[in-house]
This record gives sequence, C-alpha cells and structure tokens, in this order.
Amino acid sequence: MASLLGISYKTVKKGPMIETGSALVTTTSGVAQDVFGRPGKRQVTVMSAEQWRVACDSINVDLPWTTRRANLLVEGLSFSQQDLGKTLEIGTLKLLITGETDPCKKMEIAQPGLENALLPDWRGGVTCRVVNDATIAIGDIVILS
Repeated sequence: MASLLGISYKTVKKGPMIETGSALVTTTSGVAQDVFGRPGKRQVTVMSAEQWRVACDSINVDLPWTTRRANLLVEGLSFSQQDLGKTLEIGTLKLLITGETDPCKKMEIAQPGLENALLPDWRGGVTCRVVNDATIAIGDIVILS
C-alpha cells in the first residue's frame, strides 16, 4: 500500500525547503502557503521515493529528497506518462496529475549529474492541480486512480 513519506514547501523563491509532518493543502495556495502554490497545472509537485532512489543510485549519491524541491514524497508508487489525467488521493486530498515535473538546471547545481539522472521514466515526479482543500499528514494512505 502506498503512503505519504514527506511534505515540504518553500515560502520564498529559491528559499530553503521547509519539512513538516502535516499541512493544509488548498485550491488557492497549494501546500502550506508554498510560494508556487497558486492555482494552475503545477500547483503541487509529487515525487516517488522509489524513483528518487533510482536517480540517486545512478549517480552514486545519497541525497535528501528535498534536494528535488518537490512538495510531497510518496512511497509505493512510480509515476509514468500513463498517469497523466489520473487522480492522486492522499488521505482526503485529491490531486489531478497534470504532467511530468521536468528537472531543471537547479538540480545540476545541487548535484552534478542529478538533472540527467531525473530525466528518464518520470523520475522527477509529477505536477498536480489541487481538486479540494484538505489537511494531509505523513503516513496518510496514497491511492492512484
């Protein structure tokens, strides 16, 4: 069974990722008032713990998941193009998967080789639009439908 392993957000552009055990996620501000949480296709980013490990292993480093700068880390799922348009349920929260989170130059600055390691197989995660307001917490069950 898939579950939520991590929650993070940033309050300023290029600012540090702030980890939390629970957060209110809303249709107007994303995860806990994240600076990029405004409504749109890329309101919340979600990454698979398994795909993150594959990316890190491919460049022989062990990096904290927040290096990716994603909002949510889930365990027990791997994302692919077939998930486009599907719903990701985390507790009572519903997120619509709108696309792939393409890795950018920030990943290369954080760790040489990381940008290319995240390119294959949607390892960089997915972008989502928030469907309903809800509070989520680490350990919540995650369902992809």
